[in-house]
Amino acid sequence: MPASSPTTTRSALRPTHSRGNAIDRARKRLFVPFVGPAFLLYSVLFVVPACYAVWISFNKWAGAGPMEFVGIGNYVRLFSDKLFLQSFGNTLLLLFVVGIAIFAIAFGLTLVLRDMTGRKIARSVIFFPHLVNAMIFGVLAGFIFNPGGLVNSLLAVFGVDEPPAWLSHDNLFPLIMVMMTWVTTGYFTTILMAGVDRIPPYYYEDCALAGANAFQRLRYVILPLTWDVFGTCAVLWTISSVKIFEIIWVFGGSTGAGMPPTQTWTTAVYTYVTAFSGESVPAYGAASASAVLSLALVSVLVLLLRRVMKRDAVEF
Repeated sequence: MPASSPTTTRSALRPTHSRGNAIDRARKRLFVPFVGPAFLLYSVLFVVPACYAVWISFNKWAGAGPMEFVGIGNYVRLFSDKLFLQSFGNTLLLLFVVGIAIFAIAFGLTLVLRDMTGRKIARSVIFFPHLVNAMIFGVLAGFIFNPGGLVNSLLAVFGVDEPPAWLSHDNLFPLIMVMMTWVTTGYFTTILMAGVDRIPPYYYEDCALAGANAFQRLRYVILPLTWDVFGTCAVLWTISSVKIFEIIWVFGGSTGAGMPPTQTWTTAVYTYVTAFSGESVPAYGAASASAVLSLALVSVLVLLLRRVMKRDAVEF
């Protein structure tokens, strides 16, 4: 049988190569009509306003009239503003302290609920606080923690005549941190449990045969096989924690003041008050600089999380 020439071999391979190129070209042709409208809408609603906010942050502007270019003056003023630094510190406390508490409790609940009878009902119960409007929690806090409220009445039964001033300015932010932990834990527990539910049962059977305890199952089975889910939850919490606003504003109202105490401010509250408080001349330049710094914080942390938590996919 005569050997095929190189020309014949190239001719035989050409149709397959052409089909591959045709598929790639078809995908490229479909990319613009499918992705283009969504990208255009996203650019108009998010990218363009974000770029304009960056430009405003380099100007001094009260919302009307011409802008006065000040360069990085707004950023310099922010880092010399004790109120902004306190707000930024509160944001970091919510991000890290509350985040660690949320995920520690969520993992504990995941281990407990995984084998519990009626876990679907329990999952719905712990998820329910996430569905409730923040205003309800503000009203509830005022009802429970005021001097004649439910908590102090219960403490009086046990002989505590001088209970803490729960809604004082110094105690309000720790109370908000506890409330955020309670509200958000069920949400991330539900996501983590969904990731745990997809792990094949025979992995747990192997652990039982090997005599592994709950911590060893968590370390060697659950964490490696749900690492991508945990990474997604960490990114979601990082983004949402920097934007916490309404629950702080509502809790401030529970103290009887129209505006939350400065001890409870986050960067989101600081940005809003700087621009829209109505009690002083609006400073849209400083407010935009605060928002840009918050965006930069989220971007850096998300990139670090994606890099640190990057693992090879585990197939099972």
